[in-house]
Order: sequence, then C-alpha cells, then structure tokens
Amino acid sequence: MTPGFLTRLHARERTLIRPPTVEGMPRSLTDSVFISTGASSGIGEAVALQAAGAGMNLVLTARRMDRLESVAARARSLGRLVETVPGDVTDERHSERLLDAAMTRFGRVDAVLANAGYGLETSTLHMDQPSLRRMFEVNVFAGFDLLQRAGRHLVAQGRGGHLLMSSSCVAKITMPYYAAYCATKAAQNHLCRALRLELRPHGIEVSSILPVSTTTEFHRVATGEDRDAPAHTPRLFVQTPERVARAVIRCLRRPSPEVWTSHTVRFASALMTMFPSLMDWSVRKEVAKRRGRVMGSE
Repeated sequence: MTPGFLTRLHARERTLIRPPTVEGMPRSLTDSVFISTGASSGIGEAVALQAAGAGMNLVLTARRMDRLESVAARARSLGRLVETVPGDVTDERHSERLLDAAMTRFGRVDAVLANAGYGLETSTLHMDQPSLRRMFEVNVFAGFDLLQRAGRHLVAQGRGGHLLMSSSCVAKITMPYYAAYCATKAAQNHLCRALRLELRPHGIEVSSILPVSTTTEFHRVATGEDRDAPAHTPRLFVQTPERVARAVIRCLRRPSPEVWTSHTVRFASALMTMFPSLMDWSVRKEVAKRRGRVMGSE
C-alpha cells in the first residue's frame, strides 16, 4: 500500500463524506438549535456551555433536574435561549419529547448530541445479564433512537443538520474488565459511520466523538473509587471535559466523521488494529492490576 494510494484514498473519502460547503469556510452556529442528552455534568455539561458560547440555543436533558437547571442557568447567562426536558433517555417517547420541545420553542433542529451513557468495571464472566442489557439500553439503544428520530426529522426538514454521538477511544482499543462498555462504544461508532454515509445525500453530517480518559463522574460510577480518573493513567491521556467540548464545537463548525481528542491514542489504535497482539502486550500489566481489585470485589 503506497503513500500515493493512501493520498488518493483520503481524497476520495473527502469527496464522499465532506459536506457541500465552500472549502475552508466554517459553518456558522449562531442561533442554530442544539439538542443534547446527559447535559447535567461532564462532557454533556461542557459541550452545552461551549455551544451556548458559540451562539447556539439549547434543548437539554438529564435525569437530575437540579443539576440540569444549573447548567441551563449558566447557558442563559451567556445570552442564549435554553429549554430543559428532564427525564431518563430510556423512557419511551423521551426522544420525541426532546424534538417536540425544540420545534415548539425554536421551530427548528440543527444539531443533536446523544451523550448519555455510563460504564462498569467488572469481570466479563461475572457480569449479570440485567446490568449488560441496561448498559446497552442507555448507551446504544436510547442514543440511536434519538439519532434515528432526529435524522428522519432532518430529512423531512430538508435543511441538512448534524447528528453526533459520544463514543470513546475504547471503541477501537479494548480495555480488560470493561468489555460491555467497550462493546457499546464500538456499536455507537459503527452506527454513526454507517448513518453518515446513508445521510450524506441529504446534506446531513454524522460524527462520533472518541475522547480518552476524561475527568468526569465516569470513573467514580464505574469503579466506586473516589477519583475522577484511574490512578495508573498517565496525565498525557487524561483530559478535561472542556477539551472534549472544544473539539465537538470545532466539529460542528467543520464536520468530520470522527472527533479524536488525542492524536497519540488515535495512532496507537491504528497500530493495535493492525497488530492485535500489540494490544495484548500493552495491557498485560493492567490486566494483572485490575484482576485483583475486580475479582476481590465480586
């Protein structure tokens, strides 16, 4: 596979999936309408605030009403209009309520982020079926239900739009004792990639977000530890939700298939895809560390 071939392949991909906009001209976000789930904390909160700072009006949802209203108040202080729709993303018709709220308040929908999700550190052999199914319900089925409904709405609207889903670098790099979570992230990434190609003729962009370890509630929920990131993870691979949010806003302005927040991890994921044994070697010590902690708690 020669460099020339790779260059032509990359150019061909850009022809297939880049939006029909003037080359080099970023999209304006001013007064566009942005829907986000999981907006009460972490990446969802950071994206909501930076979207407001970029001039977008918001429809936000999360389960914790007090936290959600706090984020909404901060977004309103930036001069934007905000509608809140508290609730569980797995509830029937919750996606429709979000779209209805956007149309009732603003009369349009421009971008949608399926961000709600969680993980659990546990032995793959010992993870119970209800926990497995619940994780897929939240991370995959609820998120994709929102993107499907929003996609149909955008097609009918006929003005293009942008659909996004918060995946993870573990969509490409499998972590031991996080098999279910990695599987949900991989599913999200593949769903977005296929949907992007299918919606390209309608001028609708679809992007998956692939951050590395982020200082949010995720680690506390997944492990029960009182810290925002794994103690063993090098600081190079730990990022703030604000950094991820800035990458999302850049993607909204200049759409791309995948939003990576670490070029180093992106390169590593490519190597590990080419050489699976390299992944096994790189995480062998991590397996030993986690085995004692995880198995001791089960």
